[in-house]
Amino acid sequence: MSNLKLNTPDSFPAFPFIPYNIQLDLMQHVYTSVECGKVSITESPTGTGKTLSLLCASLTWLRDEQERARKGRLGGSTASTDAPDWVVAQTIERRRRELEAEELEYASRLATARKREAQLRRMTRGHVRKRPRLDDTSDPVGEQSDEEKAFLPDDADHEDDGNCNLSPAVLALMKKLQSGSNATHDEEKEPTCTKIYYASRTHSQLAQVLHELEKLKLKLNLTVSTLQHAREAASSGKRPASAVEDEDSPGDEEGSGARAVSLGSRKQLCINDRLREKAGDLDEACRQMLGEKGKRRCPHLPTVEEETKMLDLRDQILASPKDIEDLFQTGKTADTCPYFGARRAIPQAQLVLLPYNLLLQRTARDALGIDLTGQVVIIDEAHNLTSTLLSLSTTRLPLRTLTNARHQLAIYLSRFKNRLSTIHALHLKRLMNLLDALVQYAEEWRDAQLKPANGGGAKARVPEVEVMTSAELLQKLGRKTEGVNLLEVEKYLRESKIARKISGYSVKTLEKAAGKDTSKLAKLARLASTTPPLHAVESFISALSAASEDGRVTLTIVDGQVEIKYQHLNPATYFQEVVSSARAVILAGGTMAPIDDVVHQLFSDLPSERLSTFSCGHIIPAKNLQTLVLKKGPRGSELQFKYQQRSDEALIAELGQILLNFTNVVPGGMVVFVPSYAFLHAVTKQWKSGGLLDKLNAKKKASAHSSPTYARTSRRPPQVFSEPQQSNEVEAVLRDYAAQIQGSTADGAKKRGALLFAVVGAKLSEGLNFADDLARAVVVIGLPFANLGSPELRERMSYVNRLEQRRRAAAGPATKSPGAKDAGTELYENMCMNAVNQSIGVVDNAGRAIRHRGDWAALVLIDSRYASPRIRNKLPKWIESGTVVADGFGQAMKELGQFYREKKSQASQ
Repeated sequence: MSNLKLNTPDSFPAFPFIPYNIQLDLMQHVYTSVECGKVSITESPTGTGKTLSLLCASLTWLRDEQERARKGRLGGSTASTDAPDWVVAQTIERRRRELEAEELEYASRLATARKREAQLRRMTRGHVRKRPRLDDTSDPVGEQSDEEKAFLPDDADHEDDGNCNLSPAVLALMKKLQSGSNATHDEEKEPTCTKIYYASRTHSQLAQVLHELEKLKLKLNLTVSTLQHAREAASSGKRPASAVEDEDSPGDEEGSGARAVSLGSRKQLCINDRLREKAGDLDEACRQMLGEKGKRRCPHLPTVEEETKMLDLRDQILASPKDIEDLFQTGKTADTCPYFGARRAIPQAQLVLLPYNLLLQRTARDALGIDLTGQVVIIDEAHNLTSTLLSLSTTRLPLRTLTNARHQLAIYLSRFKNRLSTIHALHLKRLMNLLDALVQYAEEWRDAQLKPANGGGAKARVPEVEVMTSAELLQKLGRKTEGVNLLEVEKYLRESKIARKISGYSVKTLEKAAGKDTSKLAKLARLASTTPPLHAVESFISALSAASEDGRVTLTIVDGQVEIKYQHLNPATYFQEVVSSARAVILAGGTMAPIDDVVHQLFSDLPSERLSTFSCGHIIPAKNLQTLVLKKGPRGSELQFKYQQRSDEALIAELGQILLNFTNVVPGGMVVFVPSYAFLHAVTKQWKSGGLLDKLNAKKKASAHSSPTYARTSRRPPQVFSEPQQSNEVEAVLRDYAAQIQGSTADGAKKRGALLFAVVGAKLSEGLNFADDLARAVVVIGLPFANLGSPELRERMSYVNRLEQRRRAAAGPATKSPGAKDAGTELYENMCMNAVNQSIGVVDNAGRAIRHRGDWAALVLIDSRYASPRIRNKLPKWIESGTVVADGFGQAMKELGQFYREKKSQASQ
């Protein structure tokens, strides 16, 4: 009804602080976008309260939507009647009381769940829980066949014996009726509600979202005391319940906030210690135990008769927000599987927190029972979205893996050939033919690449790369694949779960062969930590069967081994499923620049009226950020760090002199980003041999970590550090870096500061907090363009060019503006600038260095190409607008010196 349309609020009382104007603008934009069903690209620099603003706006809309739905239910009960007013009033009152009764019952259930959880935690404190004993003993010989029965393929649309007398039409009808009956039962059992799906890259980021959620002063749900008070007030003629629920009284009991659930994988949430210790695929081992009975069944997964245990855990999960670690502990305390408990909580949750892959992959959504229809989707840190979508749709199949898969399938067929039905035997024979053809083609291609040129001579040909479509690959596989329908193969693999069965049987066989041999068990554990070969084959075949003109198959030689890779070139294909289903989609990031690139890659076919964008500045005053483009060095030569020039010793020496001059004026910490690890190693090697690193250490502690071996064996603190290539060393690097900046020396003097070298797009380029003295300057050297020699990149650039040509042909006469570059080149530049924007500030350049309103820093871009308006316009607008292009090195030093003197003067006042 038009009179129920929600108007965007002028204020957001749930926000825990007085919002800045940009925060209020962001919240109003998000609220409007959700209400109007928009797809919004939202840019808000790190340090501006982006996450808190997104939560406040979306949950405020959800509260208003719930009230709108409540009014709709009350009005709907009398919409089609001509009864007298007193009858209508009585009907509305009766319906209101029914709704209140439902809400009271639900609130009481969650309150009981909170008490139950607290009671369980008290009971388990100091109590040692005995691990349930699993039946690991060998089965009697007579039971061996029953054990192996678990490895037989599942039957989907046919009877177990493959000889059902019923027609396919009758079977389909029976299946439809059965599924419809089950769906009806489930709907009655699991009421659903409108919800917010909040996705980010990692669980640590999602845990931070829950931390921000706790700050909101929002009553999204009625509590038992509130409902009882409202009922008493209504019976005494006072205000109705709807008026009471909008109050935010400080005495509200726990439970009025959003019902939230965090989703994770089995590996993160499994509480079966013995299962976690066993070698093999944990996911598959869990799935196998689901169908077991008695002692073989997982003791933490309630049976149908014990369903109340799972419902109790579901209510405990919904009773108070929990991150993945809290969820694990709650399940451990309740002795009930938290993985399935979280799945059961989804229908009644109002806020669902999940990593990218669970939201973006249709198979993952289906497995979890996630239905995005009419729901709100928020994707935070969305600057990674395009690359994530491309990564999720890329499947790699090394020849070694393919060979192992064929070997496992051959052993399986040999062992179970007399127990397989005719239909299963036929399907597996077709699968074997397909694997034989793939192996043969890959080996022949490898031999052709590695054989000596011109049929003789000692020098082998340089390994090449071959790119083809899926149809071309099938043609090259030869006669063995004639008559093989990939769609049928994919359907059979999916429905029979044969890849899981064969992998499980292989692990079981290896376990028996290993016995108690520690070396064999260690090898088995290493094998178990990798993706089972047939799972990789299944993923590859699934990709091929769904292939379109947007897909390419690439053959290349990696580390001496052939790798077959399927790459989907269009990131919008699978994301379109999310966009078309959801009510609204919000893409949020510290910077989404260049926004045009996001639109072209993900939303080129979206109606313009459904797309909206929002970009705001930082909360800091403009004078707190000094942005410089340095075109020339101290010697007056032009600075360009193109790939071909990165080995120029004179250029590297001049770069060292530039940084040495910067250390004379930059206080505290200085973070320097370089294009690659190879370039970082090259410059540090030359600077070390030339003595420049010693000079830098005299000014600041040159910090970026040496090798762990050097750190362990040398008593003298290492003088040169570099960003570690191992993730587990990052924390130590940052700790040592901060220690050289913060605090004072033994004699009370302020520390000299430090210099941190990092690599664009690597581990230190995203998600880290360099507040205050930790980064008084951020320096970016060069432009990190991708390798144009990459066949995948060339194919993608060619693909976007073809798309652009089609759009222009459909739009009529070409209207390409003078000087405009083609779509492929534009994509190439945007990929580079996306990486730059991440590195220089968690997407906000200075956001990397500026984390609050009083913070300040300088950003220096060292490369003359940054002076080009075309490149500079791809920076976030709030940075680009204040950028100064220094014609000479002297001007740059003058600007920096003045900036830091002003800040030092302000600090002393």
